[in-house]
Amino acid sequence: MRFALVIGACLVPLFAVTPAGAKEGAKEQAKASASNAPSAQDIRQTYRAQLNDNTVTIMAGATHGSDATIVQDIAAVLDDGETLRVVPMIGKGPAQTVKDVLFMRGVDMGISHATVLSHFAKTGELGPIRKQIAYVAKLFNEEMHLLARAGTDDVQALEGKVVNFGPEGSGIEITARVVFETLGVRVQEVHLDDADALAKLKSGAIDATVLIGGKPAPLVAQLEHDSGLTLLSLPYAKGLEDETYPATLTHDDYPELIEPGARIDTVAVCAVLVSFNWTEDSVRTKKLERFVNHFFSNFDAFLDAPRHPKWQQVNFAATLEGWQRSPLAQHWIDNAKTAVAADSGAREQFETFLAQADTGPSVSEEERTKLFRAFLEWSKTQQN
Repeated sequence: MRFALVIGACLVPLFAVTPAGAKEGAKEQAKASASNAPSAQDIRQTYRAQLNDNTVTIMAGATHGSDATIVQDIAAVLDDGETLRVVPMIGKGPAQTVKDVLFMRGVDMGISHATVLSHFAKTGELGPIRKQIAYVAKLFNEEMHLLARAGTDDVQALEGKVVNFGPEGSGIEITARVVFETLGVRVQEVHLDDADALAKLKSGAIDATVLIGGKPAPLVAQLEHDSGLTLLSLPYAKGLEDETYPATLTHDDYPELIEPGARIDTVAVCAVLVSFNWTEDSVRTKKLERFVNHFFSNFDAFLDAPRHPKWQQVNFAATLEGWQRSPLAQHWIDNAKTAVAADSGAREQFETFLAQADTGPSVSEEERTKLFRAFLEWSKTQQN
């Protein structure tokens, strides 16, 4: 007990001598810290600027189409959350996508079809779109799938029958009309989305439906052998060469619908990544420039699984005749060509150097690579 009292006695003066000013100082310091902390408005403005400056949006055609998968691939490869954020958007098909890119706030890019662009350029209903639309990259071909009830022999057998051409004003409708008119097959058009059309086709309410998507198209690939449906061939008739490309569907694409060794001839349309043709000083141009640099510089990453196999067909330097490429994309491609030419010239000089130098009987590929890098560094030094 005595020992406890002594400790207590020692504690009393310890608290007693604490300066009153120390408490006041702590309060002042707390106030200063609070005044220096960013306000809720400051935090909001910082994040708003960061998100909007680094974010681009891309409109895809539909949730079950290859376009949606392609846009998801772009986001997965390029979106790092800080320097660039890619936000996929789901729309209503290639025709509506063109309208969205032209007129909808917040839409930076979209995937459409060359046939749709040509259609709107001819009709003029959206204004002078050859000046307003620029293509970032010509992508890949998307195949036209003509599904009919089993027992239908060919497309000519659909004369006078009920065929779904997709929603009114859609890219499917535009392309299907071109193809059927060129083939001289007159049908009764109905306008349904893909899922409803498949249901009505199975029930017998319609005789055929047209789908357009990069093979394997998900809705077609999920059909079973006993679904009662079949894929019909579409001959590549004269007159289709201006709008479409010849294509084939095989057993590898749709093993449930096509027998091994068999092929279905069809036509395809070109998918294109487009943007509005913004002026050079636009804020949107700066965002697109960031996207273009990331997209082209990281293109090899799209060629590996699990990315859509259609990426294997993409040549981003390919041109879309009659349309202007985005100046940002053209600038990147021009620089890349210059770099390749310079590298090729350096490679030729290097091979001459190796042939003349005493490098021994054989040089491994790894050693050649190291020597070439050293040669490039030496060349830069000489130029400087």
